[in-house]
Amino acid sequence: MDTHLRQTPYSDPGDLDTSGLPRDPGELAGLVRNVIIHRGEGELFGYSVPEARLHHDAESRYVTEILRILRGRGDAPLTEERAPRERFVGTCRDFSLLLCSLLRATGTPARLRCGFATYFVEGFHEDHWVTEYRTPRGRWRLADAQVHHGYDVPFDPMDVPRDRFLVAGEAWRACREGRADPMDFGLSGVGRLRGLWFVWGNVVRDLAAVNGVELLPWDGWGPQFLGRVPLSEQELAAADAAGSQDDPARPYEDPRLAVPAEITSYTPYLGDRTVTLAGR
Repeated sequence: MDTHLRQTPYSDPGDLDTSGLPRDPGELAGLVRNVIIHRGEGELFGYSVPEARLHHDAESRYVTEILRILRGRGDAPLTEERAPRERFVGTCRDFSLLLCSLLRATGTPARLRCGFATYFVEGFHEDHWVTEYRTPRGRWRLADAQVHHGYDVPFDPMDVPRDRFLVAGEAWRACREGRADPMDFGLSGVGRLRGLWFVWGNVVRDLAAVNGVELLPWDGWGPQFLGRVPLSEQELAAADAAGSQDDPARPYEDPRLAVPAEITSYTPYLGDRTVTLAGR
């Protein structure tokens, strides 16, 4: 079986009946866009997101949890557009994970990619996640379900140009080679959440995602994931080696990059939590 058709513990949709789902990747992305609302998008929809949903929904690391929450908010089929109050309140990672899950379930190889988008804030590389899927001709394309409709972007969201979304390894190379300023990468709205350490963390999360461990955006396992200590020469060298690879879907045995069984989720609203990951 194609590795990228195989569900992971995170993308597995459980008992979801996929027989009525479209097979076209674009239609699936539209479906995802219609059932999730980004927790920063309430104003776009004229909707005040309840605090509990703002704080808790995006802590759902498994697709089964996303689907459970959706079922609890309305009995409409997944293929039907929902009002904002009936949607899952997530982040770019949740749009990307659900799309990845549905693509795999309907026969399209797919994987998550962590990196940086240039189409949210002019002149800045914003922390972001997308889905990468393989066309019947074997080409990998980047798809952004979050901006599938409702955003004015100058490209097809089902084929995001590689210079508009930089996968983390490419961003790392650009910073290390002096082609980009590391301080232009991170979260534009939070001045301390940017820099080479932030890019390094996304290199680790991207490597994990394409190898079947689709982390939350704020998962880590040490102070280097928060920029609290300088990256060591060993960590820099490991990221250099990872970033130099053309194919990220390879076993990652380097202990400086591999995800341990127990990690820390530095949650934005709920504080730091120790988490034991499924399948680790």
